[in-house]
Amino acid sequence: MHRFARYFLMLRLFLTGNPYKRASVLKKHFGAIGEHCYMQPINYGTEPYLIYLGNNVHIASKVTFVNHDVINFMLDYKNKGKSYTQKTGKIKVGDNVFIGCNTTILYDVEIGNNVIIGAGSLVCKNIPENSVAAGVPCRVIDSFENFVKKRGGVYSHSNSTEI
Repeated sequence: MHRFARYFLMLRLFLTGNPYKRASVLKKHFGAIGEHCYMQPINYGTEPYLIYLGNNVHIASKVTFVNHDVINFMLDYKNKGKSYTQKTGKIKVGDNVFIGCNTTILYDVEIGNNVIIGAGSLVCKNIPENSVAAGVPCRVIDSFENFVKKRGGVYSHSNSTEI
């Protein structure tokens, strides 16, 4: 995406106050965005086409998607004359997922279905479905079923779609 187009998109996202509408604006830029997605953040990395969101994904404010690294620039300078490859990777988020504020999600990560990621987490490895995970680094701390019970709801496994 060209720099001007990216700035225009960021402005459009900033002016789009409704997080559900913000997700629909981003649909053509992401790899995939399912139905009923809620997006507070506007920091989705430089390769949004590598981000795949399932259905009913809710993302709180200040979540950062990192779908590449820039270590190659440091190595290129250090070892002049040699060119290193930039590492990029997909971020896949399943159905029925909540991602808490100030969370960072690194490339080559899959978050399963029915997952809650706690605020301030660093997701640097896959998170299995039906779990609650938090921390730096992010790790499973409870089951999705227990979380739903604590909230007073009834948990039921539902059919999900592949992303």
